[in-house]
Amino acid sequence: MIQIQYNRDQIISVNLSQDIPKPLEEGRALDMTYSLKWFPTNISYEQRFNVYLDNYFFENKIHWFSVINSIMMVVFLTGLVSMILMRTLRNDYAKYAREIDDMETLERDVIEESGWKLVHGDVFRPPQNLALLSAVVGTGAQLATLVLLVILSAYFGKMYMRRGAIITTFIVCYALTSFISGYVSGGVYSRNAGENWMKSMVLTASLFPFLFFGIGFIINTIAIYYGSIATIPLGTIIVVFVIWAFISFPLSLLGTVVGRNWSGTPDNPCRVKNIPRPIPEKKWYLRPSVISLVGGLLPFASIFIEMYCIFASFWTYMVHYYVYGFLLLVFIVLIIVTVCVTIVGTYYLLNAENYHWQWTSFFSAASTALYVYLYAIYYYHAKTSMSGLLQTSFYFGYTLMFCLGVGILCGAVGYLGSNLFIRRIFGNIKCD
Repeated sequence: MIQIQYNRDQIISVNLSQDIPKPLEEGRALDMTYSLKWFPTNISYEQRFNVYLDNYFFENKIHWFSVINSIMMVVFLTGLVSMILMRTLRNDYAKYAREIDDMETLERDVIEESGWKLVHGDVFRPPQNLALLSAVVGTGAQLATLVLLVILSAYFGKMYMRRGAIITTFIVCYALTSFISGYVSGGVYSRNAGENWMKSMVLTASLFPFLFFGIGFIINTIAIYYGSIATIPLGTIIVVFVIWAFISFPLSLLGTVVGRNWSGTPDNPCRVKNIPRPIPEKKWYLRPSVISLVGGLLPFASIFIEMYCIFASFWTYMVHYYVYGFLLLVFIVLIIVTVCVTIVGTYYLLNAENYHWQWTSFFSAASTALYVYLYAIYYYHAKTSMSGLLQTSFYFGYTLMFCLGVGILCGAVGYLGSNLFIRRIFGNIKCD
């Protein structure tokens, strides 16, 4: 039974249902019949998609409550960071601003000096795997810009009405924003006295795409084996590769060259000492691994409800996701919470006289993706009825892609926020 709603010469909706079912028996011939009915409607062609939108699912009180809760978390964390900057550090600034007139004052200052002030000669020491760090930070900065552009495009362009519009916009915006990844990566690498900038440039341009290509290749191979209609055609793969090779890759290279020349001059407030300072043993909760794992909890909590809505829309097909205004607000909250949490974690790490803050700040924010993936495992077992190699590989493969993007994005935001924080506090003291 096919029921079609129309407005003048345009079809608005089609509803398919069945009637008089009959059991299937081997060797029995069945006569298939159908009926077609047309119904006029006042719904305009531009509003035809509204019938598929579930306003109650997205705009209920729980959704609003989660957003308000995230905003309150931002207020709390911003206040905490402000307290650290204004109260905890104010006395330290005053002490370092004084002129030392006699030995008694010098001895008193040496005795009182502790915590983050002791590592001023090592805090700007280049980290290990500098090329990799600069590549992921640059890629994360690009992804943050990319997500913002896609959300704004989807919000103003109502892309949920057009099949494949979000993916197309994502690919095009990724290619056009590749200059940002090269610019940020080149600046980070040069400011940390990196010497092999070609390595950093190639890593920045190819790391993220090749990670996605590797995972996508495995998923597509499984889909081809099962003959799934979800298989990505070879022509589409070639088009995406051409876009990367002739637009994304050159823009990333250009951004690296511009970044290392325009923003790559080392301008550290404190001189790096020749001999690294030994790091004392501290409490277990001040270790970089613990700070990294704990750092992702609050950012994940700020996006938890939105993750449920996205998973329900993408994997269970319960609803069509269309509330991009909510998503924009949650994305802004995620950025602010990530920066605040990472700054607090970096401050406690430096107070523990540990100056290896670069990778710690990155992983502290990137661990948000770990909790998203753990939630995805729970969602798979509790909310879906998927089974078999094909469905399982699609679910966990594409979720892994999503989590890698979230981790790199949050990690870059956390690193850049901590870098500004450290330059701020060490720029107000007298370094040797």
